[in-house]
Amino acid sequence: MGRKNNEPNNSTLSNPLILIFAGFISCGIVYTFISAFVTSNRISSSSVSELGSSLASVQDTNNVNGCCRGIESLELWGAAVKWGSEFKFNTSRGCCEACKSMCTGKDGPCLCDTWVYCGNREACGSKFGECWLKKQKDSLAPERQGGVPPGEIVSWTSGLIFGKGEGIIRLETEYGALHIKLFPDCAPHSVAYIIELLALRHCAGCQFYRAESRGQSWDSEGNHIENAPFGPPYALIQGTLEVQGTPFKKLPMEDCPTLRRGSVAWVGSGPEFFISLANHAEWKHEYTVFGSVIPEDMHIAEKIAALPTVSDVWNNVNVTVLEKPVPLLLGRVKQSHED
Repeated sequence: MGRKNNEPNNSTLSNPLILIFAGFISCGIVYTFISAFVTSNRISSSSVSELGSSLASVQDTNNVNGCCRGIESLELWGAAVKWGSEFKFNTSRGCCEACKSMCTGKDGPCLCDTWVYCGNREACGSKFGECWLKKQKDSLAPERQGGVPPGEIVSWTSGLIFGKGEGIIRLETEYGALHIKLFPDCAPHSVAYIIELLALRHCAGCQFYRAESRGQSWDSEGNHIENAPFGPPYALIQGTLEVQGTPFKKLPMEDCPTLRRGSVAWVGSGPEFFISLANHAEWKHEYTVFGSVIPEDMHIAEKIAALPTVSDVWNNVNVTVLEKPVPLLLGRVKQSHED
C-alpha cells in the first residue's frame, strides 16, 4: 500500500516511485489546503457527544483480541488512582487489565487511563511488580517523565487505555471528516506516533493518493460476495501520515487482527496507511491495525474511493491511483463536559 520501489513487496499494497514525484507536485496543494483550516490541533467543529451511538458500534479491536500492550522504557506520569507501592502484579498484563477494569464505560468516564509497571527485576529492585494506575489531564497528550540522563535505563513500561468517547482523532479532508477511534492497548507504538503528529498541529504532506472501490466483490456491509474475485479493485483508500521535513522512524509490527470494514492499518512499518472498505479475511494477519473509522463516517471514505483515478502497476499488481491526491489535516474532536 505504499511501498517504494527500493522496498520490494509483492502484496497488493505496493507503492510505485512515481508517487514520490506526485507528493512534490501536491506540496503546494497541501499548504493551500491547510491554510483553509484552523491550525490548532483541537478541531471544535464537532464534539464527542455529537458522534452519538457511532462510537458504540465501532468494532473495538481491544475487546475482540484482548490486547494489553505497553511501551517498554517509558514512564508516563499523571495523577495516581492506585499506588504501586501497595499494588503489585507478576506481569504487565495484570497491571494493564487492572486499569481496564476501571474503564468499563458503565459508570461514566474512565477512572484509569494510564498504567505504569516495573517489570525489570534487576533494574526495579524493591519496586519490581509495582503497578501504578493513573489518570491523565488529557489522554491524547499524556505526561511523561522528563530529564532522564543519557544512558540511564528507564525500568518502567507504560500503556494507555481509551474508554468510550476518548482517543478519537479526526482526518479532515475537503470531502468531509473521518473520525477514528485509536487502539493504544493493541498498537501502543502506533498510537504514540499519532499523538506526536497531533502535537505538531499540522500534517503538511499527509494525503490520500490511492483509491479503489468495493467493485462487484463486496457488498455495502463489506461482506465478500460468493465466488467473486478478491480484486482488483481492492476496496480501500491509501495514503501517508508522514509530515514533510520530519524524520520518520519505522514502527514495529503490533497487533494484526483480521481486517474489517473501517479498519485503519499501516502498510508495513508505515508511514503509509490505508482504510479498508471491506472485510479482508483473505489478507490474513499481515497489517498492524491501530484504529477504526466510526461507521457513520464510512461514506466519506466511499466518496474518496469514487474520485477519478488512473491505472498503474505496482510490483505486478494492477492498482488505481487518484488523479489528484486528497490532502489531510490531522486533528482531534472536542471533548464535551458529559464525556
